[in-house]
Amino acid sequence: MAKKFNQPLRMCISCRTKDAQNKMLRLQYTNGSLERFTGYGRSFYLCNECILSEKKVTKSLMRQCKSPDRDRLINKLKEIITDDRKS
Repeated sequence: MAKKFNQPLRMCISCRTKDAQNKMLRLQYTNGSLERFTGYGRSFYLCNECILSEKKVTKSLMRQCKSPDRDRLINKLKEIITDDRKS
């Protein structure tokens, strides 16, 4: 019988639901900029439902990034999402 490998579970910072790592968007906030995870430093995850709901993710993004600049964070998140969908 073949072994069944478990996928790592990660938690969304907005809704706190757990899901497989490959189904979530991994981001990091470094040097005052929100970006996709580059492989170095701390990161956090957002699930697909929260990404679509701007109201739901705004407060948790501001808390995680420790930044009061809400509009800049949301605009950068939208930019990352559209870049991700193109590729």
